[in-house]
Amino acid sequence: MGPEMLCTHSVRLGSPKLSEDAFLEKVIRRSRFIWRMVVAGCQRNVLVTCRPTSSSTPQILPWQIPYRTYAAAKTLKKDWKNKKEEKPKEEKKEKVVIDNTDRHKPYGLTAWAPVDDVYLTRFYPKPVYPTAVAVDLLKSFQKLDYTPPDQPVYINLKLDMKLEKKKKVDAFVSTVHLPHPFKNEQNKVAVFTENLDQAKVAQENGAAFVGGADLVQRVLEDEVNADFYVAVPDIMTKLLPLKNKLRKKFPKSKRGSVGVDIAKMLELFKSGHEYIVENDTIITNIGTLDMPKQQLLANIETIVKDVCTHRPASFGPFIERAIITSQTSEAMLIKSEEFVQQTEEENTS
Repeated sequence: MGPEMLCTHSVRLGSPKLSEDAFLEKVIRRSRFIWRMVVAGCQRNVLVTCRPTSSSTPQILPWQIPYRTYAAAKTLKKDWKNKKEEKPKEEKKEKVVIDNTDRHKPYGLTAWAPVDDVYLTRFYPKPVYPTAVAVDLLKSFQKLDYTPPDQPVYINLKLDMKLEKKKKVDAFVSTVHLPHPFKNEQNKVAVFTENLDQAKVAQENGAAFVGGADLVQRVLEDEVNADFYVAVPDIMTKLLPLKNKLRKKFPKSKRGSVGVDIAKMLELFKSGHEYIVENDTIITNIGTLDMPKQQLLANIETIVKDVCTHRPASFGPFIERAIITSQTSEAMLIKSEEFVQQTEEENTS
């Protein structure tokens, strides 16, 4: 139905007395109403045609689950308890010593040894000196640099703490008698004992402090400060409050600071030299630079021999690297094997 027909239809039904604007407004309302009815009827017909013909619900096809018509193969269980695979034993590889005489130069280095006395050290391997030569070089460095002649001399020993399988040598503390002491004063030693006879022996042999429970209290109150602390076995239970106070200085049988022979312990610790292993390394003082060369060599030999006694020789060399240096000079690698070979020759003879 077009708008012209609607207009004619409305003219026939409408009153002729209406104005032109009112007449047009009435026609537009009538046409809107008719179009709404037409659209509503179309939607109703569409919904009716889309409705299912039968009232019964559609059948849902069942979901087919896959299954197998054969039995699974039986898994064979391994009897790990009775049948253990024997692992082949790994043979220990011997360290091969490489001869560098006819070998090509290493990458980044110019040659195996410098030709002249003046050269760039980064282009050549670091030399390893005999200990006597290294001591002479330290003395010459002191004269060239005008440094103090009585400066201390140190050695640095890197240890191979490995034993069989995954075992390692425990870090240890040792006290040795140096053949040429370099300290002007003796060490202060405190003796813990409650026996009057033992206290008398301690005082006669030069103990700085002697006492029992009263000495423990004085140490806790910082009234007594000694270099070494020794004790008899009977009083060890009363020294437990000092464990956190003394720490590394606490008396232990492994260090030789617990025993009955007080005179022998005082003789060791009054003039003894102590060194400690920390992170598989020993750094200790062996003298002063103004001492004669033979005295410094004798002190180094004493410490190296004592260090090598803490691991069996069958596991190979205990000292991996040895360095000697003074307070103001550069560090130099030294051959510690010469002292170890001397001990082996003495033991065989």
